[in-house]
Amino acid sequence: MNPKPSSVEEYLSWFSPEIREKLEQIRATILKALPNAKEVISYHMPSYKTTEDLVYFAAAKKHIGFYPTNSGVSEFKKELEGFVTSKGAIQIPYDKPLPLKLIADIAKFRAEEAEQRAKAKKKK
Repeated sequence: MNPKPSSVEEYLSWFSPEIREKLEQIRATILKALPNAKEVISYHMPSYKTTEDLVYFAAAKKHIGFYPTNSGVSEFKKELEGFVTSKGAIQIPYDKPLPLKLIADIAKFRAEEAEQRAKAKKKK
């Protein structure tokens, strides 16, 4: 496993300009979609959290992994047709356009889900 970066900037600095540009676009999209989220490093990759970790992303050999947890993948199953997905992960090949609107929609969904979960917890 790679060493743990101390910041998102350090993480991004590890990649070629072409890959870094795509990662920066995803980062900007998430930050715009989640203005109240804190940007952190979790599991050795950029993560965005409010009351819980909402979404993560990371560069892999042939794709960018976007990790919106299981609910983020299952809720957008139809929109994700054509992408390789697993329980909590979406693979975005480097040679395909970034689905930035979809990334923003999934991030917003996860924020709303986390907010509802936090409200339900407070009621207990």
